[in-house]
Amino acid sequence: MTTTHMTTLTYKPLNLGRWIIWGLFAALLIIAPLLFTKGASLSLLSQIGTIMILGLSYNMLLGQGGMLSFGHAVYSGLGAFFAIHAMNLATAGTLPIPVTLIPLVGGVAGMFFGILFGYVTTKKSGTTFSMITLGLVELVFASSLMFPEFFGGEGGIATNRVIGKPFLGITYGPQVQVYYLIAGWLFISTIGMYAFTQTPLGRIVNAVRDNPERVEFIGYDTQWVRYLTLIIAGFFAGIAGGLNAINFEIVSAENVSALRSGFVLLFTFIGGIGFFFGPMIGAVIAVFMTVMLSEFTRAWQLYLGVFFIIIVMYAPGGVASLLMMNVRMMKFRKFARIAPKLAAISVATLVISTGAVMVIEMLYHLTLDAANGPVMRLFGASVDTTAAPAWIIALVLIVVGIIGFRMAQPGFRQVWGDASGEIEEAIRRAEA
Repeated sequence: MTTTHMTTLTYKPLNLGRWIIWGLFAALLIIAPLLFTKGASLSLLSQIGTIMILGLSYNMLLGQGGMLSFGHAVYSGLGAFFAIHAMNLATAGTLPIPVTLIPLVGGVAGMFFGILFGYVTTKKSGTTFSMITLGLVELVFASSLMFPEFFGGEGGIATNRVIGKPFLGITYGPQVQVYYLIAGWLFISTIGMYAFTQTPLGRIVNAVRDNPERVEFIGYDTQWVRYLTLIIAGFFAGIAGGLNAINFEIVSAENVSALRSGFVLLFTFIGGIGFFFGPMIGAVIAVFMTVMLSEFTRAWQLYLGVFFIIIVMYAPGGVASLLMMNVRMMKFRKFARIAPKLAAISVATLVISTGAVMVIEMLYHLTLDAANGPVMRLFGASVDTTAAPAWIIALVLIVVGIIGFRMAQPGFRQVWGDASGEIEEAIRRAEA
């Protein structure tokens, strides 16, 4: 008696949209240095790349796993220290490793310390987990000053990224070569971290975030889910640390400090922890706020604090949520209806912001730069900070902006609510 096995062939359509998005991402990384050719621009692009990897790795904990960590810099910082020591050993001829693979050293180090520290930190969840990570980062930071042989004391450890003979003309001396190294690792790491979200572990860690009791009820160990996720996040954080060591050629105790951990948390949240690409937006904002804006004003930290408060109060989903809500309106062809009201709200906000910036900058000039005279440059014009007209103009702008905002807000809410209701109704009909 013979049995005939029937083979069923199934066709799975190509996800063209996903290929287009990844292709555009790769193209953007390739052409970015062609658009921003100056050395300073390349340095900013390199910083954005490393922060993107670090932010995406942190979002594996906070956004995907609901683990609010105050010590993520431990894994990137220790990865950076091991990477820079590996570079120095390679320079001395002791360790035969090319600079291209140095970030992998940082990744392995970050994963090792994820295994070491994560087993303790993930024993608890919620607020307890956060407090343990805060204590951990302070412990590591204190240790960095206690063991100068490895951490270099307050001066840190320096290196030279130009090692050995050039390979195909690549020495990593020019900044553009360092940028492409960072861009390559960014692309690979982004693919790896996105792939993690599609794995069973990536899906179950979302469930642990939303309802840990139910996950335990169906037989999963929530501590091990958090632990494995932290190990993987530590690996990618270490890669970011290794790239940071190559880019700056120095690593110090600041790299493992609570300040650096807070920096990662702040901009990951601003970008949007509910979206995979949110930390990438946060990285761009981070460099703009901390590097570019600080070149123009001494009040950049004040602007950063105000911006963060506004995001937390009015857009807890981050900048990414604002973008996706408008994309949703465009998808369902409702954006044209809300555009006039949105424009009115935006203009009123711009007027308020202009007046507020005038007041802040004039106050800073009077308190910190009074020795340089009362006149300052503001928006391309000379402004006398001791004269009444400048203050009157600023206050008028603020008042007019607030009035305009109050007048436009009800209409915007009404139109937005109606459009959102129609979209929900269309989705329900489509599902039915």
